[in-house]
Amino acid sequence: MQRSILTRQRLIGIFLVGIVLLCSPALTIFDRATTWHGYPVSFLYLFGVWLLLVVLAALAVEGSDR
Repeated sequence: MQRSILTRQRLIGIFLVGIVLLCSPALTIFDRATTWHGYPVSFLYLFGVWLLLVVLAALAVEGSDR
């Protein structure tokens, strides 16, 4: 029972971090015409944040108690 509560709290925290990182003010920081190794910075930011959120969610669900 305690593990499910902790997992739920972690997932809610990950969701809130995702909202902050993917809302408009954070996106405008990386909305530039510059590229990094040929890829637009905004493209790399969006997919980097998405990957981070997926990995954090997987760790929260499958990880051990800490």
